[in-house]
Amino acid sequence: MRIKGLMSSLKWLYPGMRVKRWLLLIPLGVAVAFAGVVVLVGTQIIDIAGPMYNMAWKWRGITLNDPNNKLIFGLGFIALGLLLIFVSLRQVVRSITSVVSPELHGKLADVVFQRRYLSQGQRIVVIGGGTGLSTMLRGLKQYTSNIVAVVTVTDDGGSSGRLQREMGMLPPGDIRNCLVALADAEPLMTELFQHRFGDGEGFVGHSFGNLLIAAMTQISGDFERAVKETSNILAIRGRVLPSTIQQVRLQAVLEDGTLAEGESHICEAGVPIKSILLHPSNIKPLDETIKAIEMADCIVLGPGSVYTSIIPNLLVQGIPEAIASSDADKIYVCNVMTQPGETDGFSAADHVKAMAEHSDLKAFNYVLVNQTEPRKALLDKYAESNQFFVEPNVAAIREMGYRPVLGDFISQTDVVRHDPTKLADAIVKLIY
Repeated sequence: MRIKGLMSSLKWLYPGMRVKRWLLLIPLGVAVAFAGVVVLVGTQIIDIAGPMYNMAWKWRGITLNDPNNKLIFGLGFIALGLLLIFVSLRQVVRSITSVVSPELHGKLADVVFQRRYLSQGQRIVVIGGGTGLSTMLRGLKQYTSNIVAVVTVTDDGGSSGRLQREMGMLPPGDIRNCLVALADAEPLMTELFQHRFGDGEGFVGHSFGNLLIAAMTQISGDFERAVKETSNILAIRGRVLPSTIQQVRLQAVLEDGTLAEGESHICEAGVPIKSILLHPSNIKPLDETIKAIEMADCIVLGPGSVYTSIIPNLLVQGIPEAIASSDADKIYVCNVMTQPGETDGFSAADHVKAMAEHSDLKAFNYVLVNQTEPRKALLDKYAESNQFFVEPNVAAIREMGYRPVLGDFISQTDVVRHDPTKLADAIVKLIY
């Protein structure tokens, strides 16, 4: 075994490896630095080498008998030796990196530092689904890589719904968005995952990432493993877990007493939602999810669709109990705008009330509420789609026993949504 290891190490000396000269320069640097230490401390070696040194430099009038010269030349040799070692190691790393990971050329130190630093960050569990959750993850991954995203699997529309019906797999859409949000891969790779086909009879409407997760599921026979393998491809910071790996349907009891089934049908019913149910109701979470919640420093619910993205996770048996028994900071991130067919006319307090009514256990203590109203042009644009600004009525939230945290948490471009950096900053400040 030792011989095999030695033979493997000797391969570094093969022709064309482009590291031999730098590897040989390292012992030279060590020797020069050692000579500097010898000169500096004035050991017996100086007594032997001193006369030879003095003969060589006699014509310049320099002698090691002078303490100042000892200091200058000793420190000089040490500095030169360390410089040679540094340059050698740097060139060895650059030579290896240029072959193994060319994209990291010139920024390897930054990547190593960043990953080491982030690996020591706070343990944060985020629970929800939809674009709101993925937006927040983009901000949180700048502070820590100890992130676990627990994502709902009740989406039955679009590409996810088609794959669920045609292949019998769990819907991958929300999970794909979270994977991309946490990705450390090159921009082209993340763009590829989000690419949606517009041509081709069988591919129209499908995103490449959804199809890849579907292929991974068929190859491995396991949706959970497919998500893990896809995570490795994207080199994500943290983990993404489905809230359950059992097939489940979302149901809503509407205010008129009727029952709507399926996420897409619930929002299209046109009747206010009274309560949300899972069918079947005895759905179990992954053991990893419960363990992550138990170890978390912070648990964040939302942002996202209250009834169709966040509450379904709290209906999975074991998750609300694990959250309630955790000593972590528990935060609910309230939406910025109302959602047609789901939260029409809702204020911030209405969002909180809807969350509380679906769990006998207290799932959060803090409520992050945006108080900055978008500019009028954007409000008018959203009003055309029957979406309105969520009123930050924090007094009502306090009366319900929660602690509101007000702030400017939105990004105003051509859409109104939470700003990843502002949101992450607010969450991290609460943790500390």
